[in-house]
Amino acid sequence: MSTMKFCRECNNILYPKEDREQKILLYACRNCDHQEVADNNCVYRNEVHHSVGERTQVLQDVAADPTLPRTKAVRCVQCNHGEAVFFQVNC
Repeated sequence: MSTMKFCRECNNILYPKEDREQKILLYACRNCDHQEVADNNCVYRNEVHHSVGERTQVLQDVAADPTLPRTKAVRCVQCNHGEAVFFQVNC
């Protein structure tokens, strides 16, 4: 999980900032212009944990998602449908 970073000079919060020339992520103070190179490119991570009921709803909706990879090389043994959708759910 990401943590808040504070300026060494004035103790204000540091905000993520991109250095487009060097293509690196910095943390910059908006008060005193102090900057430091980020040790990790992940600024924020949002982990969502679903209940069993919510995961069941995801399974019903996922087949309609056109952005997911698909294959027609398999056939369902229960309904004889000829297409499968690939996705991963973290439990």
